[in-house]
Amino acid sequence: MTDEATGAVTDGATRRETVPTDAGDARVAWYEPDAGPEPWAVLALGHGAGGGIEAGDLRALAGALPARGVTVALVEQPWRVAGKKLAPAPKTLDTAWRGLWPALAKPGLPVVAGGRSAGARVACRTGRELGALAVLALAFPLHPPGKPGKSRAGELLGTGLPTLVVQGGNDPFGRPEEYPDGPYRLVAVPYGDHGFALPKRAPLGQEEALALLVDGVADWLDALR
Repeated sequence: MTDEATGAVTDGATRRETVPTDAGDARVAWYEPDAGPEPWAVLALGHGAGGGIEAGDLRALAGALPARGVTVALVEQPWRVAGKKLAPAPKTLDTAWRGLWPALAKPGLPVVAGGRSAGARVACRTGRELGALAVLALAFPLHPPGKPGKSRAGELLGTGLPTLVVQGGNDPFGRPEEYPDGPYRLVAVPYGDHGFALPKRAPLGQEEALALLVDGVADWLDALR
């Protein structure tokens, strides 16, 4: 459920905070374990340029991972908090992410930097300098749709950290088979588009696809411990 005015998640989070940055105020929705194992890490996830933290993949991870010992922080970039329609330049996105990093690290746990689409690019560009444990790239936009020659592979290959890519099999921004060899792991979600939505003809359902995504991320995180 989201607030129609702001797009902010209005259920599920254990707490929320506003974080001032040089690019404006960001907002963090925290999803923390209320039972089970003590959290051993924070997974910080930024959203894409076309939407916010209500994205299905982000919500699925926020709903599932706290029970597995991982606190999830869903980060709204300042442009979304301000109600703007268009994302700013990558440099501005990176500035905001750097500015809110101390809030993500405040719990004193290792932080995995991540996000979907544009948020994944931010995590790839800044993770190492900020001291992230690893990078999670959901629906990494390897290239603009229909323009495979304009590759962004350098950002992905240059993280310098353990990196997981989760990519839809039919993502127009880069299908799994288009990815170059490199020091990262890739989990494919069959038939998924850029938002991991499946066509009606797919032989698996949407819940199954999100379960593949969650299990792939959870197994990778467990291996980082």
